[in-house]
Amino acid sequence: MEQAILGIDISKSNFDVSLLSNGSCKWNSFENNLEGYQRLDRWLHKYSLPQIHCCMEATGQYADPVAEYLYASGYKVSVVNPARIKFYGNSKLKRNKTDKADAELIAEYCLREKPGLWSPPPQNYKDLQALIRQLEALIESRQREKNRLKSGVRTQTVISSLKACVDFFTQQINEIKKEIKNLIDNDAELLRRQKLLVSIKGIGFITAAKLLGEIRDITAFQSASQLAAYAGLTPKNALSGSSVHKKTVISKTGNAHLRKLLFLPAVTARNWNPIVKEFCDRLAQNGLSPMEVVCAAMRKLLHLVFGVLKSGMPFDPNYLKNM
Repeated sequence: MEQAILGIDISKSNFDVSLLSNGSCKWNSFENNLEGYQRLDRWLHKYSLPQIHCCMEATGQYADPVAEYLYASGYKVSVVNPARIKFYGNSKLKRNKTDKADAELIAEYCLREKPGLWSPPPQNYKDLQALIRQLEALIESRQREKNRLKSGVRTQTVISSLKACVDFFTQQINEIKKEIKNLIDNDAELLRRQKLLVSIKGIGFITAAKLLGEIRDITAFQSASQLAAYAGLTPKNALSGSSVHKKTVISKTGNAHLRKLLFLPAVTARNWNPIVKEFCDRLAQNGLSPMEVVCAAMRKLLHLVFGVLKSGMPFDPNYLKNM
């Protein structure tokens, strides 16, 4: 019997499902809450299917609860990059954009492409990701208010209000940093991995925490190239015949948070990390632009991150020489 596939298209308030089994397709819609998940479970049990592979797009806080519920209920679950579904739909010349059509497309993608299975990360990693994203939001908000203070505003009431906002955001930032430190210090595995990451020149405590929160389970990646692809840092070429020869860029099809947090550490590593520096110097000599070199440094740094986390060994700046 062909494996049954459940495609799930998720939004904030509800989710639509398309169940493919034995050449037929059944559709339904449920509320995106615990009661909706339970109704979905009862609906699936009506068909007495031996095995169901559930597939959905990675839409963060909207997808995680239903994915965790289905995983805990014994279903096979895949959570895939939305860009992969989009490109698959383009390849099939899909013209309709409805919740029902999207759920069917996700089910068809799962049936044809057989994506890898997903398992929920430990709660501490989820908490860490939530904390670092809140930290990023607070830092951006504080910088916005600082920029307004420098914009030439002269009304004293407004100036006082902006300064109070800056002070408030600073206080919140310090508290979140303390929470991040406490979370890592009280988890032996997080602390071990954090120490591995800060052994890499260019990566400090906060960057290490951000990396752990965004990568979460390093065992989900089989190679450094997979991790780079997850971050959207793989090269994207546009070459065809003699007329199309565009500049190579990074794909940006991946975790934007992970890609963003690597930029400044890569600039630092470009100057102070011997392996990254040697790599970037060679690229610069070959004619790459400064921004292309930085993007390459981001990818190289992520390769080093993968190496120390997978091996469990601290960064060795003389690794290449010892080889």
